[in-house]
Amino acid sequence: MATPIAVRVLEGHVRAYRHTWRGTTVSSVATPLMFLAAMGLGLGTLVDQGAGADRTLGLPYLVWLAPGLLTVSAMQGGAGDGAFPVMAGMRWIRTYHAAIATPVRPTDLLLGNLVWAAIRLTVIGAVFVVIAVLFDAMALGRGLVALGPATLTGIGTTAVVSAFMASRRSDLALSGLFRFVVVPLFLFSGAFFPLSELPAVVEPIARLNPVWHGVELTRAVALDLPPTLPWSVHLAVLVVVLVGGIVWGHVSFGRALRS
Repeated sequence: MATPIAVRVLEGHVRAYRHTWRGTTVSSVATPLMFLAAMGLGLGTLVDQGAGADRTLGLPYLVWLAPGLLTVSAMQGGAGDGAFPVMAGMRWIRTYHAAIATPVRPTDLLLGNLVWAAIRLTVIGAVFVVIAVLFDAMALGRGLVALGPATLTGIGTTAVVSAFMASRRSDLALSGLFRFVVVPLFLFSGAFFPLSELPAVVEPIARLNPVWHGVELTRAVALDLPPTLPWSVHLAVLVVVLVGGIVWGHVSFGRALRS
């Protein structure tokens, strides 16, 4: 996906990360640990005691929850990678404007950022999988394979959010983006409860959530369960989001950096 010049953008991210990795390592381990402990062991105990595992899920809640948490964590990480670095590069410290004074093109910046986000999300997801294995919530082999659809969900989110932020003139869009888009996508993703538990009017709307397709695909791979829709449908939605984000980003990065 990346052009030769985009690889140079990726190299810049790697070089910068050599000086900042310590700050992200703690959160990469602590976040899945707290999520799995609070939602899986705490809430999960109540769900299982209420026969939710037998009637609705067919699995212990922690086991059912873990692949969903892997996916929505990738989505949230992808949103962060697409929002703050792009706003910084475009508006706050304007490093993108310095970059395009070199042979780097706006699309190279976008693609380099996406490849870096994919690498970072994969590493963080692998940490999540290892911790989930320690909680006996996931098998290691299937968990590592499930990183594929989870990371695809995250990188698609990065592409769309990057394109959106590149088109914004003010950082006021950040609060609205996370409050009115990212949080609803997170809550109505099917990660914490089956969408079939929603009211009949709301369920079809929630199924339009692309993160739900990522959760379904990740859960199907991790737990060897049939997805709600055919695999091809879930995968196609995620690919369309990623490709659409790249096309939109190509336009919005070009307009923002050449204007």
